Amino acid sequence: MFDIKWIRDNPNVFDAGMLRRALAPQSADVLALDSERRGVQTALQDLLTQRNAASRAIGEAKVRGEDTSVLMADVAAHKDSIRVAEEHERDVTGRIETLLAGLPNIPAADTPDGGDESANIEVRQWGSAPDFDFPAKEHFYIGEALGLMDFGKAAKISGSRFVVLTGALARLSRALGAFMLDLATSDGGYEEVVPPILAREAAVFGTGNLPKFGDDLFRTEDGLWLIPTAEVPLTNLVRERIVDAADLPLRYTALTPCFRSEAGAAGKDTRGMFRQHQFDKVEIVSIVAPEEAEAEHERLTACAEEVLRRLGIHYRVVALCAGDLSFASRKTYDLEVWLPGQGRYREISSCSNFGDFQARRMRARFRPEGEKGTRFVHTLNGSAGAVGRTLIALLENYQQSDGSVVVPEALGPYMGGVTRIGGDA
Repeated sequence: MFDIKWIRDNPNVFDAGMLRRALAPQSADVLALDSERRGVQTALQDLLTQRNAASRAIGEAKVRGEDTSVLMADVAAHKDSIRVAEEHERDVTGRIETLLAGLPNIPAADTPDGGDESANIEVRQWGSAPDFDFPAKEHFYIGEALGLMDFGKAAKISGSRFVVLTGALARLSRALGAFMLDLATSDGGYEEVVPPILAREAAVFGTGNLPKFGDDLFRTEDGLWLIPTAEVPLTNLVRERIVDAADLPLRYTALTPCFRSEAGAAGKDTRGMFRQHQFDKVEIVSIVAPEEAEAEHERLTACAEEVLRRLGIHYRVVALCAGDLSFASRKTYDLEVWLPGQGRYREISSCSNFGDFQARRMRARFRPEGEKGTRFVHTLNGSAGAVGRTLIALLENYQQSDGSVVVPEALGPYMGGVTRIGGDA
């Protein structure tokens, strides 16, 4: 969401930001509605002044014992005009809010230009891809051969894009979630939260998932939305609050189920676990003062990277171009892991800086020390680990020629001494 006063003062900058998003200039439409609203507000204020003056005149006329019928008719006429003006103001305000609610955040100055993922820029790599002396398999072949990953049973229960994990793979999934959560709280300093996984429409709107992406979400019959990520409840913890500057930064983490309809992914990753309707994820969210946002973005990304480093998985960090940013983001780093079975990098975590875009939608502010006024906080979030996709990476990177899978040492305390799944383990 945008500050309309800022658009008034910076129409060219606003339009340039929209152009980087491959959108037509928007300032003319926004400012035309803004001008209309200000005109209506001025006219409404004049009507209110005239009505008040007429009301006073009625009182004075009554004291003098004079006929007030003409004045009463004047007040009644003003009442009708005021009602019409108020309705006009509400209508214009609604049109402005609808227009602004559908516009994405402006990319940061150092976000690369480009229209799609082909223009993303690799920032760095860590580790190296495993060198197998056998043909690498994709995760679903490995899991199904182990007898611990079943898409057919899941389809009978729920349909496509679901999976049933059993035995050691179920435990490995649980171990990954606990490991990621422990790392986020101990090393990362994030406060653990158990939030609701159903959210009101206003909360989902606050993070920018609505109204544009409603088709990608699941909605209950009573109007609540299943969260697509814990970003929604965690970021909304500061909704409609004024936070003391001394309490910033606020850092939250949660391990939750997440739900996405994947309406925009028809035909993509239909086999396997990569794109599911239901999945577990550890989210990390930061609420900071504006001056701290860029440094916090680097810190948050480093926390997400540490998960992959501890697990020994080769990955790269990619800066997304303007055309590949999510709706609410101004700058994003994607962490992409190497999947030997697919022979390519795949995104496993996105770490984003939203500036004040979400805060304006949530009306989340802070009071700087020594100042009377308030400012909007800046929000950031990332995946400390998408459990399912990390499980995919483990299966493909730690697969063995006999079909077994080695368990990374970092997960030892969570696996009860199990060091290998399948084979002679």
